[in-house]
Amino acid sequence: MNRFAKITALLLSGMILIIGCGNKEAKSEFEDLLNQPPFALYTDSIKMQPKNDSFYFRRAVLLNTNNEPAAALADFKKAWSISKKEQYALGVSTILLDKNDNPVPYISEAINELPKSTLLKIALARAYNLQGKIADALTVCNEILANNPQQVDVIKIKAELLDKQGKETEAIKILEQAYQLTPYDINLNYELAYRYAEAKNPAVIRLCDSLSKIDTANSHAEPAYYKGIYFSNIGDKENAIIQFNKAIQQDYYYLNAHIEKGRLLYDQKKYTEALKVFKLPNTISPDFADAWYWLGKCQEAMGEKEEAKLNYQRAYGLDKTFTEAKEAAEAIKN
Repeated sequence: MNRFAKITALLLSGMILIIGCGNKEAKSEFEDLLNQPPFALYTDSIKMQPKNDSFYFRRAVLLNTNNEPAAALADFKKAWSISKKEQYALGVSTILLDKNDNPVPYISEAINELPKSTLLKIALARAYNLQGKIADALTVCNEILANNPQQVDVIKIKAELLDKQGKETEAIKILEQAYQLTPYDINLNYELAYRYAEAKNPAVIRLCDSLSKIDTANSHAEPAYYKGIYFSNIGDKENAIIQFNKAIQQDYYYLNAHIEKGRLLYDQKKYTEALKVFKLPNTISPDFADAWYWLGKCQEAMGEKEEAKLNYQRAYGLDKTFTEAKEAAEAIKN
């Protein structure tokens, strides 16, 4: 082979190598996962049709269902990069919201592509709420409601935001508007009943009585529980305990009813009775931090400081945000 032929052969080999490297896609960090069942079926389809956005979307949904959010996020983003469809952007935003991974820039960009998407705007309001940007979240909610005042989900979000601003009365008023639109929404009924109870609004009695009437199976503890909260807040402890007992009869596993009943007994300095009440949720759910904390409160009031400190520590160990339990333990000196 002459010198010219050798050079030509080397150049051709180099070009083939470069072309080969260029055609080979970068290995995905999820490749091993994606080649396993049940994802492999979609992975094979993607290899045959790499520009088919629906395959990425379906695989993303399957991944998310199987608790693989990172891989699902990559697939939702890939589907969105191929086709600007609302469900793809919602898939991305939902995972980012769950991760609290600053989804605002992505959702804002998606809204620019799909300015009529109410669902994306709701996602934006929720993202602002997570970031503590209450005013921005309210602005988005008001924009949605200006065009569609019957968006009950948005009304609920707005009520939550107003509540965070300390505007409880306004929050109740707009929830009442939502109730007029969807009186059959049981979750909305419960939320409104709870707010009535906390606001010492006697309207809670009528609402809870209507909820009890439609509960023909007597399986829901919430109506009695909310009435108990109301009576407790207005200082009627006797009727409050009656309602908490009724809630417990309806649902023995309704832990908050046990706690609220025990707190009333504790406030009346009936520590022995309260201690028995707090032990019940503790046996039902040993990882319920509130029960350990209130056991500690009773024990401390009864002079059992060592046991009280241990239970405060247990409460904080179960819930690291329970700083009140931590401070109570630290306040007990050996």
